[in-house]
Amino acid sequence: MKKILAMLLALVMVLGLAACGGGNDGNTPDASKPTTATPSDDVDIYFTCNWSANEYNKYARDGYWVKLDDMLPTYGADLLTTIPDGIWECAKTNGYDGMGVYAVPGLKDTATQNCWDLNGTLLAKLGYNVDEFVEFASMNPDFYYSDEFEEALQKAKDAKGGDFYPLVGEPVVFERIATGTAIITGDLNGAPVLSYYYDVEHPSKDIGSKLVCKYATPEFKKFAERTYYLSQKGFISPQTQNVDTANNYREACALTGDYLISSQSYAFGCELDYSRARGIDVRMIPTDAPYMDATSGQGAMMAVSATSKNPERALMFLNLLNTDPELMTMLNYGTEGYTYNKNADGTISFIDEVRATYSPWTNGMGNVRQLPPTAEQGVDFWDRFSAYYDSAEVLPCGSFVLDTSELSNEATALANVYGQYGFQLMGGATNPDTVLPEFLAKLEEAGIQKLLDTANEQLAVYLAG
Repeated sequence: MKKILAMLLALVMVLGLAACGGGNDGNTPDASKPTTATPSDDVDIYFTCNWSANEYNKYARDGYWVKLDDMLPTYGADLLTTIPDGIWECAKTNGYDGMGVYAVPGLKDTATQNCWDLNGTLLAKLGYNVDEFVEFASMNPDFYYSDEFEEALQKAKDAKGGDFYPLVGEPVVFERIATGTAIITGDLNGAPVLSYYYDVEHPSKDIGSKLVCKYATPEFKKFAERTYYLSQKGFISPQTQNVDTANNYREACALTGDYLISSQSYAFGCELDYSRARGIDVRMIPTDAPYMDATSGQGAMMAVSATSKNPERALMFLNLLNTDPELMTMLNYGTEGYTYNKNADGTISFIDEVRATYSPWTNGMGNVRQLPPTAEQGVDFWDRFSAYYDSAEVLPCGSFVLDTSELSNEATALANVYGQYGFQLMGGATNPDTVLPEFLAKLEEAGIQKLLDTANEQLAVYLAG
């Protein structure tokens, strides 16, 4: 029976992913609501999140997903006791039927922690004691601005040659790391113009819940000046500074270990995976304490479609998937003796030649804590994993999601201005002394103040409950 259920879920997910963005001419329980599938599809469950084409918050507002709050106590009671309250809080959104939960959040890497990604192998070749360097960086909140940061980059540049760029990463992540700001879900869809500052040591502490123009703060000016300086020293590739090439360039450099320092959003245990994949000693240097918000809490979710003829049974299945280790293991790891073998200590080892052909995205499936640990992870891996993520604090802004639907003209204008200036400033391609004042003036002309007023009004309503 479990095998049949697993195959059914796989089929449902394939149909759901394929149907996203498809025709909307099917019947719905409420004729005023849109639909995500034609009647012949009969799709019950969809994958959704806050970064995909079928973006969770927008689709919830538009009526694509069923609000689950009233159904959960009856048909998903185990989910309520399995998934921590903080994650449910981050899953809330102001959807078609009011504020509530419109998808089951995955119990996975449910916290954000920004890190410097360090190539320990190269650092050791440069003559450094890697452990001491990591300890210094971890204890120094101004590491990015330190002489030691620049010195290490210079040594790597000198050792590897002029065509080597030791500082590789995503400029927008560099900025968040250096300034201590969180992602604002809904912030112009990839053109960030807002910042929310939080206490990096105690993220749940309210230091003044207010959204500000990212580029009008002294923190951003300091960051932009430093990044431009490092760029002028030859530490940052022009490919990092180009929005069309930055991500692919970062990924390529990571795979080959062709960097000294990069940026990363941490996932527990990722050093092991990255070290193995890259063939180097990868070290992660946290720049803040782990925290939860809409970004982390809505990273991978399962929604029940508004077209479902049996939403209660769909939720019952999600309840089973997230609480039954046998089903979860089968879906993610396959079949014992075929894709993996079980070891005497309870860990598993994959059969490499078969595993290569069956490797779904585990974090997209649901409650990963049910899975057996691999031999490399160790017997107590999931205990350590749970302890890490359960310690994460929820930001004061919680699951706040900005709705710019009534500011379409301003949003378009601001996104265009960002495209001219923002990414280049964050990547160190342009001199902030001359470019930043022009950028700020253009933002004012495009309507940044109206966006700020609207955003803070929405945030105040959210915080008031």
